[in-house]
Amino acid sequence: MSDMIKIDSAGKVNFNNNVDYCVGTGRLGLALTEEYLKELKYVQDMIGFSFIRGHGLFSDDVSIYHEYEEDGETKVEYNYTYIDRIFDSYLKLGIRPYLELGFMPEQLASGIQTIFYWKGNTTPPKDYKKWTDMVIALLQHLMDRYGDEVATWPIEVWNEPNLAGFWYEADMDEYFKLFKETFYAIKKFDSRFMVGGPAICGVKDAEWIEGFLKLCKKEGIRPDRITRHHYTVDFPERIGHYDYSTLEDSEMRFDNLKSTRDIVDSFEEYRGLPIHLTEFSTSYTPKGVIHDTNINAAYLARQLSRLGDVNEAYSYWTFGDVFEEQGVPDSLFHGGFGMVAAGNIPKPTFWTFYFYKQLKLFGSDCVYRDDNSVIVKNDKGFSGILWNIDEEDIERQYSFDLDPSSEYTLIKKIVDESTCNPLKLWHDMGEPAYPMGDEIEMIKSGANPLVSSAVVAGKIGAEVSFEVKKHGVVYFTLTKRNYTPDRGYDYDKVISFH
Repeated sequence: MSDMIKIDSAGKVNFNNNVDYCVGTGRLGLALTEEYLKELKYVQDMIGFSFIRGHGLFSDDVSIYHEYEEDGETKVEYNYTYIDRIFDSYLKLGIRPYLELGFMPEQLASGIQTIFYWKGNTTPPKDYKKWTDMVIALLQHLMDRYGDEVATWPIEVWNEPNLAGFWYEADMDEYFKLFKETFYAIKKFDSRFMVGGPAICGVKDAEWIEGFLKLCKKEGIRPDRITRHHYTVDFPERIGHYDYSTLEDSEMRFDNLKSTRDIVDSFEEYRGLPIHLTEFSTSYTPKGVIHDTNINAAYLARQLSRLGDVNEAYSYWTFGDVFEEQGVPDSLFHGGFGMVAAGNIPKPTFWTFYFYKQLKLFGSDCVYRDDNSVIVKNDKGFSGILWNIDEEDIERQYSFDLDPSSEYTLIKKIVDESTCNPLKLWHDMGEPAYPMGDEIEMIKSGANPLVSSAVVAGKIGAEVSFEVKKHGVVYFTLTKRNYTPDRGYDYDKVISFH
C-alpha cells in the first residue's frame, strides 16, 4: 500500500500538454504507399496530430529538382507531382507538414555522401542560389495550391547536422551558411514563415546550440525557434537484425533538456525563444526492440508529463512502422519506431499518446503531478494518467473532494504486460514474420486496454485506489454520474438471476 495522496481541487500545477502538436514519419516518399496511409488514418482518427515531420522533402524519390541542358546552358525545372499527392493526402487526414528542408537532390549536391537504405544525399549544395531558389519556388507552389495557411507551416533547416552522416563532416560553419542563406531567402519571400534550427541530436549538443546562437547573434539573425532531438538510451548492442539498448535515467535526460533551455536563455537576444523537440523517442534506431514493449509505454508516460516544462513542442518519432532507414522491416514486430505496427496494430506506446490526448481534451487545469502520475480536472470531475516504469506491482491511493450530493463513475483503462501486450501474443503464436489476416486480427484483439468501471459515492476525501502493474500505464476518469434507469429496470435484480 502507498501513502494517501490528497488531490487539492483548487490546486494549480504547471503542465504543458502539447502531445498532439506534431508526430514524425519516415521519408515523405513513403506516403505514396497504401499501408502508410492506413496507419496514418488510424492514428489521426484516434489521436489527431496537427503537424507531421519527415525526411526527404528534396530527395530524388520525391523528384522535385531537375537540371537539364538546353542550347549549351544548364537550366532548372521543378516537378511537384509527388509532393502534391503526398501533401494532399496529409491535408485530407487533417494533418499539415512540418517542413524539414532536406536532403540534397543529387543534381544539386556538392558530393556523393548518402545515408540510409534510400540514399538521401547529405552534402551541401554546389550552388546556394539554386538551393534557395528551389526552396522559395516550393513555398510559392504550396501557397498557390493550399493558400495562406502554408505560412503557418513550421520550417526546419536540415536534420542533425552535428552528425557527420547527416551533414558532410558535421561542418558547423557550412551548416550555418545553409541556415543563413535559407533563413534570409524565406523571410524575404514572406516574413510570416517561422524558421528554426539547428535540428541537432546528441553529439556535442551544448557546443552546437551555443555555437549556432553565437553565429546568429553575429549576423543579427533571430531564428523563430530552436530545434533539437531527444533520445534516451545507451549505445545499442546489435544481435542479428536487432538493437538492444538500456534506458537512461529520466532525470539525467530532463537535465539535458534543461541545459539547452539554459544556453538559449543565457543570450539576452534569445531569452525565451521557443524550443521544439522535432524528434524524440527512447531508442534512436529503427530496430530498437524496446519500441514494441510495455516498458516503452510506461517510460514515455513520464517523458510526456514533463517534456513541456522547457519545450514548447515535441514530436514523437514516429507514428507508424512503414519505415526504411535500415531497409525493409524483416518481421511484424521488429523494433520499429512506430506507435502503430503493420495492420494497424496499436503498440502499448500508442495508448500512452492516446491517453495524453484524452487528458488534454478533458481539461487544461492540472491539479497534481509527480514522477508517477498527472491529474487534471474540469467541472465534471477528474482525469489522470498513472504509470509504473520499473517497480513491482504497486497500489496508488488518492483522495478527492467530491460533491456529496452526487455519485461518480470511475472508468479505468489499463495497459500493462498482462492486459495489453500484442508483442507477447505474437511471440506465443510463434512470431509469424508475415502474419495473415486472421493472425493480424488475433494480435490486434490483444492490443487494446482493459476497461473497468465502478461507482464512487461523492464525499469530501473520497478514497480511490489504483493498481499499477510493473511497466503499466493506467488512464482514468472520475466524473459525476447521471443515473437514468428505465421504468422497471433493476440492475441488481438483473445480475442476481440464477
